[in-house]
Amino acid sequence: MLKRLFPLALVMVVLTGCQPKSADSPMDQFVTRLMSQMTMEEKLGQLNLPVSGDIVTGVPRESNVAQDIREGKVGGLFNLKGADRIREIQRIAVEESRLGIPLLFGMDVIHGYETIFPLPIAMACSWDLDAITEAAHIAALEAGADGINWTFSPMVDICHDGRWGRISEGSGEDPYLGARIAEAYIRGYQGQDLSADTTILACVKHFALYGAVQAGREYNYVSMDSYRMYNEYFEPYEAAVKAGAGSFMAAFNTINGVPCHGSHWLLTDVLRKQWGYQGFVVGDYCGLEQLQDHGVQTDIVSAAIQSISAGLDMDMVSGGPLVLADAVRDGRISRKIIDTACRRILEAKYRLGLFSDPYRYCDPERRSVILCDEHRATARRIATESMVLLKNDASLLPLAKKGTIALIGPLVEARTNMSGTWSVAAVHDRYKTLAEGLSDALKGTPAKLLIAKGCNLTHSEELEARATMFGKAIRDPRSTETLRQQALTIARQADVIILAMGEGAEMSGECASRVNLDMPDAQHELMAELVKLHKPIVLLHFSGRPTVLNWETEHIPAIVQTWFAGSETGDAVADILFGKVNPSGHLCVQMPRHVGQYPFSYRQFRSSRPNDGGGFGKYSTCYIDELSTPLYPFGYGLSYTSFEYSPVTLSDSTLSSEDTLTASITLTNTGSRLGTEVVQLYICDRVAEGVRPYKELRGFERVSLAAGESKTISFLINRDRLAYYAPSAIEAALPCQPIHRTIDPGIVDIFIGPNAATSNSASLSFQ
Repeated sequence: MLKRLFPLALVMVVLTGCQPKSADSPMDQFVTRLMSQMTMEEKLGQLNLPVSGDIVTGVPRESNVAQDIREGKVGGLFNLKGADRIREIQRIAVEESRLGIPLLFGMDVIHGYETIFPLPIAMACSWDLDAITEAAHIAALEAGADGINWTFSPMVDICHDGRWGRISEGSGEDPYLGARIAEAYIRGYQGQDLSADTTILACVKHFALYGAVQAGREYNYVSMDSYRMYNEYFEPYEAAVKAGAGSFMAAFNTINGVPCHGSHWLLTDVLRKQWGYQGFVVGDYCGLEQLQDHGVQTDIVSAAIQSISAGLDMDMVSGGPLVLADAVRDGRISRKIIDTACRRILEAKYRLGLFSDPYRYCDPERRSVILCDEHRATARRIATESMVLLKNDASLLPLAKKGTIALIGPLVEARTNMSGTWSVAAVHDRYKTLAEGLSDALKGTPAKLLIAKGCNLTHSEELEARATMFGKAIRDPRSTETLRQQALTIARQADVIILAMGEGAEMSGECASRVNLDMPDAQHELMAELVKLHKPIVLLHFSGRPTVLNWETEHIPAIVQTWFAGSETGDAVADILFGKVNPSGHLCVQMPRHVGQYPFSYRQFRSSRPNDGGGFGKYSTCYIDELSTPLYPFGYGLSYTSFEYSPVTLSDSTLSSEDTLTASITLTNTGSRLGTEVVQLYICDRVAEGVRPYKELRGFERVSLAAGESKTISFLINRDRLAYYAPSAIEAALPCQPIHRTIDPGIVDIFIGPNAATSNSASLSFQ
């Protein structure tokens, strides 16, 4: 066994993330010595990641996992929950296999473990990097206390198409914001030392361009030029490399006509040679064998040869590495490639401290942190930061705790839906419903709360079953008319109506693409009937994606985009509704007027025939039947107070490559209560070698001000903040060399305001 072959003292030095290592470091010496004892079959086994069969996110597969572990054919397992069960599996690996190499245990810990935080798209709307780091840290604490040492998060795919269900799992449409959030997640998961009890290994996904699948349809083809790749979609991935992410996951889609799982250009030339990545790359669920489905290989052996030769180090579920022994012996794939991949997996285990203590994640005394009061309080706070106030006519919100309040909608008592998609470790019976959260908030007050479901999510039983999979079903067997009349009865008695409507939890997420993003039929019909009562109405809009809210914006006086806010949704919504917390969320995606606008981003490239107003103008870029502007722009969010921006001032009017100047505004809280604003910096390079966007985010700051308070907010402007990848630099780059960003001489407009639609700007000359 390993503990007999290798002294404990040799494995105590642990590196952080995937930072560069010395060839004679203790880790390198240890791994080299271990690999000298391994057979080729055992090396290939380290590249094999089967599913446990406990919690699965793909199609379950029957296999004798325990026996494969004994035979050294498994490098890790994923989606097995519970420290006791994981300890037993780890015991088999350490005590019953020939070399006793410990396993990695991974799970989709996407936005929390048992303490569930808002969906990633929602947390991105907080623009609070410290909060996102804190949420990831708590997820690491809880998962690590229950045996998990590896999370398949963060997802950093940029997405401009709300039809794609997995937009819920990412940070929205902007590469700059996405890059900063990627760094925040990695800091939270991995900390400063992966050997610490407070950390787990991060996995950046999906590499690459998965958010750009055609028509927003899952697993579809991606077509994109290299200029857009480098200047828009690659930025968060590259930032994650620099942040020290321990692992990457390949994407299901193609890139340049080649499946990502088999793309040497992507996994080796870009990721390793250009960016210097030193961690390991894992496949997505059966992604290796799906080279056959793509039609580029005819059998699992050839698929495995292509993928692992391209730079894939570990295969998820396909079992491809286990069929490669003969291919190695007859020279179809080199031993060096297998050795390199195996070394990367062993190095990750070393960094995690598994060789010094294989059971370090299985200490039962650590489980007290899971879903503890402190973590739940943090999740509640972050949930309130993630909600976006879209509309608040006549300052309807916050509501007073008095009178009669009608709470209506299919999500009012949908306990299992509040945590949203990708909450595989959730314990729903310990979370409040929305009705319970509001009821608790109103205890001891003169307010009366009346509750009715009012309708199902949709008239279609089939669609609702898809929208509430994985034990999240909420369909009511009563007739549409019975449900509606119950809602109308309590609404007539009410002074104000609160609607809890939108998507079901699994209406977004993996394989949850949609072509219709309007409010589902049954909910829209009920809402229209309630509007006829001419009562004040607040819409709590639940979703995991941007949707079309045209009718709602026209007819509903107050709208809160709640997303799916996690285990503490009930209390967090009450905090917002009744004013305990002032909303501070700002959109990380713009809301469209029509699904036909997709793919759609504020960060549009400058056009040959621009249309500044967004309305119809013959022979300009526009639609004849709809505005081309968003319903709600990127970065948008209201507050219960109001903010005023001064004009932008620059410390100098010219900037050279070596200089730095500051761009400033004075922000004033002109309302009557404390509030938090997200101040956003955008740039526009007017003339450049490559076509540049009309606006692109290059900085932001969350600012809290008391009523009447003012503060000057300044951003440093230097070459790096303005630079981009020029077309000539991309074309001239060699696969093994980094591509350097540049900036062309000329005029650059600097915008500072509350969202991407701001016109508050000043101009500088770059020389």
